[in-house]
Amino acid sequence: MSKSINHTIFFPNKPEVVWKYLTNSELMELWLMKNDFKPIVGREFQFRTNPIPKFNFDGIVYCKVLEIIPNKKLVYSWKGGPGNGVMTMDSIVVWTLQEKNNGTELNLNHSGVKGFEKLPIFNAMYEGWLENMQKIYELINKTKYGTTVA
Repeated sequence: MSKSINHTIFFPNKPEVVWKYLTNSELMELWLMKNDFKPIVGREFQFRTNPIPKFNFDGIVYCKVLEIIPNKKLVYSWKGGPGNGVMTMDSIVVWTLQEKNNGTELNLNHSGVKGFEKLPIFNAMYEGWLENMQKIYELINKTKYGTTVA
């Protein structure tokens, strides 16, 4: 059985502004991880962070861009594991942007997270994705999530 992570956040910004944070490698590093992402269908790329042995994760996420609809949808694979070519996680990340109420509704769906539903890594990913989306909001709007910073 697999479980999905779903989060939605509203941004008071045009989709084009939010899109940049999902598709520009340097901006992605500010809210997610170091990477060599390029918005090209078929492009293989990696996210890199420190290893997390307690989650059986070597710190490298192997990805491939599967679909791009500029300013509307980005889909990529998300694979990782303990290292040495062993992939214990094989999943899909889907970002959708919908223009709404003079802003953008950003939705994340991370699906196919098989075997991790009851493990601490699933909870960490669930919370982590929400925190990362909030970081995007803060970076774009120079605020703490939901409130203006004085």
